[in-house]
Amino acid sequence: DAICHFAYGYGDTNPLWNDVAYARKTRWGAVIAPPTFLSSCIGSMSPSVGFPGAHALWAEDEWTWRRPVREGDRIHTELYFQDCQRIHQQFADPMYAQVAKFVFHNQNRDVVAEEFRRTFRFVRHMETKQAGESQTERDRYGSLAPWTYTDEEIKRIYADYDKEVVRGAAPRYFEDVQVGEAMPHVVKGPLTLTDIIAWKIGSGFPPFVRAHKMRVEYERRHPTTAVKNEYGIPDIPERVHWETELSRVNGIPVPFDYGHQRVSWLAQVATNWMGDDGFLRGLKVRLRRPNVLTDTCWCRGKVVSKKVDGKDGVVQCDLWAENQRDWITATAQATIVLPRRSA
Repeated sequence: DAICHFAYGYGDTNPLWNDVAYARKTRWGAVIAPPTFLSSCIGSMSPSVGFPGAHALWAEDEWTWRRPVREGDRIHTELYFQDCQRIHQQFADPMYAQVAKFVFHNQNRDVVAEEFRRTFRFVRHMETKQAGESQTERDRYGSLAPWTYTDEEIKRIYADYDKEVVRGAAPRYFEDVQVGEAMPHVVKGPLTLTDIIAWKIGSGFPPFVRAHKMRVEYERRHPTTAVKNEYGIPDIPERVHWETELSRVNGIPVPFDYGHQRVSWLAQVATNWMGDDGFLRGLKVRLRRPNVLTDTCWCRGKVVSKKVDGKDGVVQCDLWAENQRDWITATAQATIVLPRRSA
């Protein structure tokens, strides 16, 4: 159920993640998890390397996978603080770039994957004003407004959903891949609060979402995670993803998606294309611009190189997400291992 809920949380219907009978007939012999499922196995560790009272924006994600997560696995996660440097950007000053490393093990102590995550840390408007400090105005996205669609535009987007292709059981052989070939797109949007709620349900409560007594107890242990809303009630900083009031405080006038939500969208381009017999070995994603409520993302990709590495056929792909504003909101590089006919 955890695997299925995660996949459904970002709209991935690949039967390898949710159909037990189907999955038993694949090379894996059982349901396996989408590669980015591991981002839901971090629990409450993510803010433990944060700055108290400072907000975080997801900037980059770099994954290396060694083996899939199978139904029945138990995942243990280790977290390492890697680096922190002050950077100078128009968006906020002061701002820090922070890097954390996550190592995921299964119940056999096998390393399943490693992730390097880079986030930007900065002080919120409200906290700077309360402290009486100087503030660089965050007007980079001040003119960003929700998008309004016509019925015809919605029909065209829905028609693009129908063009998505899940390769599935048909092997994609390394020898058949051509450098420069396009990968079928994946459409996400127009982004609604329902989409964000679905993602949160699938990816889990942590780090901040807790109810009633559990939330109060967490707030007492971590008081800087309590940010008062317009009614004077302490609430969580994570609500930038569903409340305009707090997203504006953080310099983006409209609520926006989760970083690892968009990382999962780009990973879906790769897993749809490679089929059941492929393996996503690596993915490096850079989030370049906010993806806000009402935006539609077309996630695309193309093959840029291929090589034989021992017995493996390895393909390198460029991926990107572009929206209806003609913005490139994310770029990525994927490393995919494909079966070879000669093997």
